[in-house]
Amino acid sequence: MLRTKLDMLHGALLPTLARMTSSNLLAVLSLLAYQLTDAYFISRLGADPLAAFGLTLAPTLMVVAIALGCGSALSVNVARLLGRGDLLQARRFVSHSLLFTGMIAVLLCGFGMISIDWQFQLLGAEGALLPLYYDYIWLWYLGAPLLVLQIQANQALRAAGYSFAPALVTTLIAVTNAILDPLLIFGIGPFPELGLQGAALATVLAWLLSSATALALLLLKYRLAALPQPPLLLQHWRELLHIARPCTASNLLNPLASATLIAMLARIDTHAVAAFGVGMRIEGVMLILVTALSGTLTPFLALNLSSGQHQRAFHALFGCLKVVLLVQLALYLLVWFANQPLTGLFAIEAATGHYLSQFLLWLPASYGLLGMVILLSVLLNAEQQPMAALALNIVRLGLLLPAAWLGQRLGGAEGIFIAMASANCLAGVLCWQIAKRRACRYDNGAALQQGLS
Repeated sequence: MLRTKLDMLHGALLPTLARMTSSNLLAVLSLLAYQLTDAYFISRLGADPLAAFGLTLAPTLMVVAIALGCGSALSVNVARLLGRGDLLQARRFVSHSLLFTGMIAVLLCGFGMISIDWQFQLLGAEGALLPLYYDYIWLWYLGAPLLVLQIQANQALRAAGYSFAPALVTTLIAVTNAILDPLLIFGIGPFPELGLQGAALATVLAWLLSSATALALLLLKYRLAALPQPPLLLQHWRELLHIARPCTASNLLNPLASATLIAMLARIDTHAVAAFGVGMRIEGVMLILVTALSGTLTPFLALNLSSGQHQRAFHALFGCLKVVLLVQLALYLLVWFANQPLTGLFAIEAATGHYLSQFLLWLPASYGLLGMVILLSVLLNAEQQPMAALALNIVRLGLLLPAAWLGQRLGGAEGIFIAMASANCLAGVLCWQIAKRRACRYDNGAALQQGLS
C-alpha cells in the first residue's frame, strides 16, 4: 500500500495513470459487458420485454447513483487519510462506511419493492408492460444491496491503490451473468424458462458471488477494514455524508432526467422506450474510458492535492481531458460507420431499430464533451467541493430538460436525442473553461495553464 501511495504522489505520471486506469478499464468493461449481455438476450424475447427492461433503467440507476455517491465519498476520505499516513483511521473509516451504506441500501431497496406500481405509473408506460416490469424489478431490488456493498468494497480497494482486485470482481460479474443469462431466460437444459425474470435472477446470482469475493479481498487479503469503533462512528458518518450527500444528489440528477425522458418517449412510442434503454447501455460502453479515468482520478487527485502536488494533479487532469476528446471522436466515427449492423444486433423489430439508429446518430457525437463534465465533477469532489459538482450537474440538466421538451414538440423522439446531445456539448465547453480557471488558483497556476493551452 505504501509503495502504491508513493507512486501516486511521486511516480512517473503517465505510467502511474496508465497502470491504474488499465485495471479500471477492465473493471468497467466487465461491468458494461453484463448490461449489454442482458440487453442482447432480452431483445430476443421481443419488443415488449425490451421496453419493460428499458423502463427499469431509471429506478435501477437511482440505486446505483446512491451507491456511487457513497463510494466516491469513501474513496476521497480514505485516499486523504492514506495521504496523511493514517492507515488505522483509514481502515476504521472503511468499516464504518460499509455499515452505513449497507443499512441505507436495505432501506432504499425495501422502499423500492413496495412502490413498484407507483414507479410504473410515474414513468407513464402502457399498463400491458406492468407484469413484465414487475418480473424484473422486484428481483433486482432484492439483490441490489449486494451490488451496493460490492461497489463500496471496490472503491476502498481503489483508494488504497489495489486497482486489479476491483477488475477481478467485475469480471466475475460479467462472466457469471453471461453464462446464466441464456440458461435462465430461455430455459436451456435443466434450467426453468423464466424470461425477463431470468435475466434479473442471473444478475442477482452474479452479484452474490462478486460481493462475497470483494468483501473477502477487502477484509481478509488486504486487511483494509478494522473493527467498528462506536465513538468514531458518527464522526466518520458525518465526514462521509459531507461528500456523499451532494455527490449522491448530483448522481441522482441523471436517473431523474432519464425517468423524465423515458416518460416523454413513452408518450411517443413503446419502441422508442426500448431503443432508449438499449442506447443508454451502449452509451455506457462508449464512455468506458471516461468511467475508468474517473475511478482512477478520484483517489489520484485527492491524494496529490492533499499533499500539495497541485501541478502534478492538474497535468494529469488536463492530459486525461485531451485523451478523452480524441478517443470519443474515434468511437463516434466507428459507431457512425457501424450504425446499421449495431442497430440490427439489439433490435429485431424495425420500429425499435429506427429509433435506436437515431439515438446512435446524435448522442455519441457529444460524448467527448460529456466526458469533460464527468471529469470536472471528479476534480471538484477530490477538492472536497461536492456542492460545486452538484451545481455543475444542475446547470447541465437545466439545459437538457427544457431543450428535450422543445425537441419533443418539434421532432418527436429524434428531437429529444438532438436536445440531449446539444446539452452535453454546451456543458462540456463550459467545464473546460472552468477547469482552466481552477488551475490558475494554485501555485504556478498561470504557468501550468500556459503549458496546457
